[in-house]
Amino acid sequence: MYLGIDLGGTNIKIGLLNDDLTVQTKLKVAAESETNSQTVMANMIAGIKQLLVETQTDTSRIKSIGIGVPGQMDIKKGLSIFSPNFANWENVPVVQLIEAQFHLPTYIDNDVRVNLYGEWQLGAGRGKQNVLMVTLGTGLGAAIITDGQMMYGKSNSAGELGHLNMYRHGRPCACGSSGCLGRYVSARGMIKTVQEHLAAGETSVITDWTHNDQTKITAKMVSEAYDQQDQLAQTVMQETGEILGYGLASAINLYNPERIIIGGGMAAAGDRLLTPTRAVIAGHALKVAREVCDIVPAQLGAWAGMIGAGVYAKQQI
Repeated sequence: MYLGIDLGGTNIKIGLLNDDLTVQTKLKVAAESETNSQTVMANMIAGIKQLLVETQTDTSRIKSIGIGVPGQMDIKKGLSIFSPNFANWENVPVVQLIEAQFHLPTYIDNDVRVNLYGEWQLGAGRGKQNVLMVTLGTGLGAAIITDGQMMYGKSNSAGELGHLNMYRHGRPCACGSSGCLGRYVSARGMIKTVQEHLAAGETSVITDWTHNDQTKITAKMVSEAYDQQDQLAQTVMQETGEILGYGLASAINLYNPERIIIGGGMAAAGDRLLTPTRAVIAGHALKVAREVCDIVPAQLGAWAGMIGAGVYAKQQI
């Protein structure tokens, strides 16, 4: 039996997986990401204890714990160096804190890599040896499997497609650069694009829905307005999809994947977003590389991170 944990900015998703990686039970607890690392880790520990009590599971039945954590980390030291999703979070010894509580082998990895481990073994990447996964949520994350091996790089930073520089003097990014892909292709980026069009004098049904309060605009609203033939929403979706297409064309040329998996909450936009993406790829990715690559939606759903963390935990034993 394995314990999988997906540390999200809003919720911490925790699950018990059987030896065959089927999910036995799961729960989620609030992360309280706006507080500090001590509170978030205390919430995680309390959630694990709650799950063990509710399922009457003794820790002796659990072989290992896997945790998906957003941001930069030292995997060998079990240290989360920095995470953009949490306040007051720096050099957090995640593995040490969990092992001290439960005395079980514990492993951390980047949340998108953990997602890809799950999709590769149990979802949309099964049977493939060269896979790129892109998660579209608040930001843009990515992970890459090449020739059957997850790419890590010297500092465990491989696959940061969200920081591909798309514009020389573009929107500033928290990474210190500007014009990064994730500042345009993400929920936050799409909302910013809507706001820029509104500031230019364009109109949209979205302003009626939010009573002209632009802070209430969501990416989901853009899809809904698109379906109502709202011109601004259709323009924004086209622009966003095209920028994603240029980013993925570069990734196809660089990594030569046979499959690109699109996950994350914003992926619900589906073909509204991906039709212009595919059109750009058709015109800009190398012909030989693009002809062997397909783009598919993720299969494991909202609990993909937790499932992937359980898969990752099993792989470490």
